[in-house]
Amino acid sequence: MYGDLKEYLTAELQSIEDAGLYKRERIITSSQSAEIEVGGKKVLNFCANNYLGLSDSPRVIGAAKRAMDTHGFGMSSVRFICGTQDIHRELEAAVSKYFGTEDTILYASCFDANGGVFEPLFSDGDAIISDSLNHASIIDGIRLGKAKRYRYANADMDALENCLIEAQAQRFRVIVTDGVFSMDGNVAPMDKICDLAEKYNSTVMVDECHSAGVVGKTGRGVNELFNIHGRVDIHTGTFGKAFGGGAGGFITGHREIIDLLRQRSRPYLFSNSIPPAIAGASIEVFRMLEESDRLHSTLVENIEYFRTMMIDAGFDIRPTQSAICAVMLYDAKLSQDFAAAMLDEGIYVTGFYYPVVPRNQARIRVQLSAAHSRAHLDKCINAFVRCAKRMNVF
Repeated sequence: MYGDLKEYLTAELQSIEDAGLYKRERIITSSQSAEIEVGGKKVLNFCANNYLGLSDSPRVIGAAKRAMDTHGFGMSSVRFICGTQDIHRELEAAVSKYFGTEDTILYASCFDANGGVFEPLFSDGDAIISDSLNHASIIDGIRLGKAKRYRYANADMDALENCLIEAQAQRFRVIVTDGVFSMDGNVAPMDKICDLAEKYNSTVMVDECHSAGVVGKTGRGVNELFNIHGRVDIHTGTFGKAFGGGAGGFITGHREIIDLLRQRSRPYLFSNSIPPAIAGASIEVFRMLEESDRLHSTLVENIEYFRTMMIDAGFDIRPTQSAICAVMLYDAKLSQDFAAAMLDEGIYVTGFYYPVVPRNQARIRVQLSAAHSRAHLDKCINAFVRCAKRMNVF
């Protein structure tokens, strides 16, 4: 019975290979850090979401171990049956305090959070207005609901306003956007989005996965960056990037929204609670961020230095206010070959190409971390220059 399907899959995989789009995974044999071991070789990692350098923090790891000692390894249940521990509630309170919101709900991942937020809140008489470059999890979450869908060009406020005018026919409207768009690194113009939301009576949702811990004076995301506290209704985010790099996601916002999600959000109701180690470690991360802004300040310095030096060297860099620096190469195969050459230079980066980004928009996405030293940055920049000259990029 499998024969026909196997033949189709084999041909499909070959077509991906022939197009130079086949993705191969490199095996890391060390902890996630600025320096990692790949294939027995130590290299500098410039493609992790480890923005604050906390993935191998002894303090975070210690908190995870203590949580396992006191609360066990796994929950073996969902929250409303017997899967809620005191540390889950403590973590939800820490997230709410960090973002200045009323309440928070935890998920196994932010993909689950974005998959579970729309259907309980918005019905077929409502409208969801989404940025064209929103993350796949937002797109999939919208598809799971029955609300009417509108799509506007990336960060285009005229296009958004046109959608809002058309969506006046619906009962409720929600504008949803990434805070930082993960492929280009640009920040959504949240102040203007909130102005339009108020003009056209819409709620606002932002995915903070790449913005929380990164943008804003102390890294507290788009609210702080644009001084729009109280104007964003729903924030989604992850503990898998700046906040320790483990796993788990959350939605934080108005109390009534969070309460209804506890009653009806399917990924919350039917997925195991996050394990105690993740909860304990994440609580410790928020303690650390309350105590000092040192990690965020270091990250900002690294971003400014790397971007300035790369532009001065002649690279085509997308405008960014975040820790994501898109080095444009445009050709899919070139991006893969360039990444392989960088690995030979001791720099671990990844080429991004269709379907992850649009056709003919391939790039090396560099992600900066507070764990990178100035020597790390210089080694990476010099490697980029050498590879670019060898491969006739400029």
